[in-house]
This record gives sequence, C-alpha cells and structure tokens, in this order.
Amino acid sequence: MNHTLIDSHCHLQWNKFDLDRDEVIECAVESGVSAILTLATDLRTSYSVVELAEKYEIVFAAIGIHPTDAKNARPADLDEILKLTAHPKVVAIGETGMDFYWEKESTEAQEYYFREQLRLAAETDLPVVIHNREAGAATLKILNTLPVGTVRGVFHCFAEDAEFAKKVLNLGFYISFTGNITYKKSGLPEISQAVPLDRLLLETDSPFLAPVPKRGKRNEPAFVRFIAEKHAEIRGVDVSKIADVTTANANSLFRFAR
Repeated sequence: MNHTLIDSHCHLQWNKFDLDRDEVIECAVESGVSAILTLATDLRTSYSVVELAEKYEIVFAAIGIHPTDAKNARPADLDEILKLTAHPKVVAIGETGMDFYWEKESTEAQEYYFREQLRLAAETDLPVVIHNREAGAATLKILNTLPVGTVRGVFHCFAEDAEFAKKVLNLGFYISFTGNITYKKSGLPEISQAVPLDRLLLETDSPFLAPVPKRGKRNEPAFVRFIAEKHAEIRGVDVSKIADVTTANANSLFRFAR
C-alpha cells in the first residue's frame, strides 16, 4: 500500500508482544503505518505506554483507567494520570467508559472514573477514547450531561446499532471498528455505512480481534490494512481513499504532529 495508515487503538504493552515488539513495530512501518496509538488500562500501564511512546517514534500514548479496572483504581491515580498528560507523546485519555458485560457489579466505580476522566480530558484539551460494551444507555446518559463540545473523542470497537451510531455522531464523536468488521456474521458492515467517512477511524485493538485473513492469530498494528480494505469494499471506493481520509481524521483528533 502506497498510502499511510494509522492504527488508532492497540495495546502494545501487553505481554503477547514482549518477545517481538521491535519486529511488530518494524512490520507496521513496512506495511505503511505512520502512527500507532497504544492505550493504557490503569495507572501502571499508563506509565508503560508512555515508555513505549518514548522508545518508538511512531508510537503515541493514551493514558487512563479502563472500566473493567475501575474497581481496583484509587482517586489518587487520577492525579498521577493528570501529571502524565504533560508528556508530549500523550495524545488522549483512555481507554475509559462503561462495561456491563464483564463488570456488572462495579457500575458505581465505573461511572465515577468515567466522569472524572471526561473532566480530565476537558481540562487538558485531550480527546477521550471510549469503551462501551453492553452499556450504551448509561454511557450516553453520562455524555449527555456535558455541553456538546466539552469533550471530543472516539467510540472504539463499535458494536452498537446504526441508531446508536447517529447519537454518537450527533455528540461530535468519531467511530472506529476493529477486525470484527471483517467477520461474516458481525452485521457491522451494514452499521458502518451509517458513519460518514470523515468521522471514521481505523483500529486493530491488538492483540485482540485479528481481522480476516488473520483471524485466530495474534493481532498487530500491521493488520490495520485488512480493516482498511474491508471499509473500501463496503463503501465501494479505492482503499487509498479510506487510507487518506482516516489518516486525516486521526491526525485531526489526536494531533500527532503537535
């Protein structure tokens, strides 16, 4: 591929990359990836992703507390995360949000840390990366308490319906789909058509959800090209169009070149 791509969501700090992380980054570069956003899930991994961003030129960091880690977080963690936002390669808060699939008993903690990270995002003028799993109504309820434009960001690994997508878009957010958009029974290709191209991002969510033809293997940023190709197929456009527009979208949201 001659056009550059951006993987707007992965987790390079995971131990599944410990043995070949350098090679994974090199392969991504060779595949045309110009930037990779690696996301934390708690305070410890917030430090880890910043270290990776310092080591690799094309890697940038998002720092924050994942909803499934909210029950183990401390309010003081937010103070440390705020300090880390001063790092020049920290470009987002996240991933944060609500998850009622894995965590039905920690909704109070999830809401507290989601609200607090939205506050941090607004305070620091950083975008927020939102995780929403079977918690769409609760997630939107919280976002709707904020004046439109207070925070900007993206709903990652989108798996809601087209009507929900419209609500997200009306709040000014971007939407991204992982490798599961390539799965035959996902229903996501139809839903993705409700998302204007100028509001679409690409992501792998590595090491999870590898796209066809790599399904079942460890996912990695280089595989973002298969997701781009699927979006091109769905929309009936050349993959270069998907690459150019989604790269511009990601640069606009995350300000990688700031």
